[in-house]
Amino acid sequence: MKKSLVALALFGAFAATAQAQSSVQIYGTIDAGLGKATGSTTAVTKRDNNKLGFKGTEDLGNGLKAIFQLEIRYESDTGTLEGNSRPLFQGQSRVGLQGDFGTVRLGRGLTAFQEASTAFEPWSGMPTTAGFQTDITVAGYTSDPLSATGNSKNRFSNAVFYNSPVINGFQFNATVAAKEANGFGGIGLNQPTPANVAIRANPSGNYAVLANAAPASNPYSVSGTYTNAQFAAMAAYERNGVQAKLWSVAASFNPVTELKLMASYQHQDDGNYKIINTDTKAWLIGANYDVGPGKIRAGYGQKTPDGTVKTKQASLGYDYNLSKRTYVYADISNKKAANTSNYNASTTTNYVGIGVHHNF
Repeated sequence: MKKSLVALALFGAFAATAQAQSSVQIYGTIDAGLGKATGSTTAVTKRDNNKLGFKGTEDLGNGLKAIFQLEIRYESDTGTLEGNSRPLFQGQSRVGLQGDFGTVRLGRGLTAFQEASTAFEPWSGMPTTAGFQTDITVAGYTSDPLSATGNSKNRFSNAVFYNSPVINGFQFNATVAAKEANGFGGIGLNQPTPANVAIRANPSGNYAVLANAAPASNPYSVSGTYTNAQFAAMAAYERNGVQAKLWSVAASFNPVTELKLMASYQHQDDGNYKIINTDTKAWLIGANYDVGPGKIRAGYGQKTPDGTVKTKQASLGYDYNLSKRTYVYADISNKKAANTSNYNASTTTNYVGIGVHHNF
């Protein structure tokens, strides 16, 4: 009996050690709702990206770990891959090492700027129409304008990602991509081009990009962040494959535990490749306020492209937590932006959306 107990104890200890050495986690979100914007019919929508992810670690000893993360993005209303044209692992596809030096990963993922900026946006970077991340928070900028049509534009593919250790609240982040063509499918209006790629003028007065164009130089993105109990800040700089440049600063403050105030400023410089409309400035103020099981989200922002009318947006949202993993939400927004057929005139769009979000 004693021998059996000893053997059982040893087996349990071995199993616990094996579990600690290597682990794989399956996770995801599913989000669906109803939304209506001015001039359109009510449709099934989403507030957040739907994703299915796999991530894991392996303990290599001496404080060194191997890590990986794969993320599929899909549409909850149809079950298809997001946009029906994006890569299988649209969200991210990275493998790397983690240790006292920080974290190094290779593959595809959010840039250092795009990843850091979501903490200073009232909807936490969710791509809802009521949110600000996809337009004002990035000043209309795209990190990967040379990727395939329909692809997400806030990530680098064929890239190296580095995150330093957090030291006294400070962290440095950097992303550098290779000078590879990412499958841009053809010539489009208002698509610029780097200097070493064949170009032709298009009706906008700027340039168009030829199919499968490669960056003239390595795209890169750097950010520095600082956090403590009540205050957080970010500064970032990024240059994409067509040499558009963006810099951004942001900060947040929690005067009380339940309230988070935030603000950001962005400036995009397109002077290296555009003939007209070369500068865009944007700013945003916002707040999150926890009330019992709910959260109020609010924000107002403006974007000022050179040579066109301003974009002005005001949004309000509410989350109600049904559990730790599930909440229902409602969003409303009012956005005044340049008319797509006449950039000197503006169009006002109102949006209302409701839905349910579940994490698993």
